[in-house]
Amino acid sequence: MTILVAYATTYGATGGIAEHIARELTAAGHDAEARPAAAVKDVSGCSAVVVGGAVFAGRWHRDARAFVRRHHDALRARPVWLFSSGPLGTATHDKDGNDLVEASRPLDLAKHEQLTGARGSTVFFGALDPSRLNRAGRLMMRVPAAREVMIEGDFRDWPAIGAWARSIADELAPAS
Repeated sequence: MTILVAYATTYGATGGIAEHIARELTAAGHDAEARPAAAVKDVSGCSAVVVGGAVFAGRWHRDARAFVRRHHDALRARPVWLFSSGPLGTATHDKDGNDLVEASRPLDLAKHEQLTGARGSTVFFGALDPSRLNRAGRLMMRVPAAREVMIEGDFRDWPAIGAWARSIADELAPAS
């Protein structure tokens, strides 16, 4: 059976993380597929599910939240992991010493962990390509306070993402 990596992304960075996770799971001997969460109608053919969402304004992407609401019963019947994509930049702590990864955890993540019975969750640094922003995003980039957190660049830590995916592969029974 397939491991589904369902993702919710607006500008593509979270989708890139999901695709990387699916490749790592496949390389570890599992059949894995990354798909947009909004396009997934049924998870019954999946042996395990990884759900990822971008974080905006402290909340998980609406398509990730809707996916969990739609499939929570089916998700509780199989192994599930959650990931979020959010902080930008190379700093690990803000000017007040707060851990940016912990500060970037979606405020509603605990609810989604409980609904799915998730075995684990993590937050990865994301990416921002200003050329992909919609009008509202471009306007936001003009606000001085927003420029402090909306840092242009790709800050995804591919080795860390790969290691997390391999830890999932190791936890699952070997593919037959």
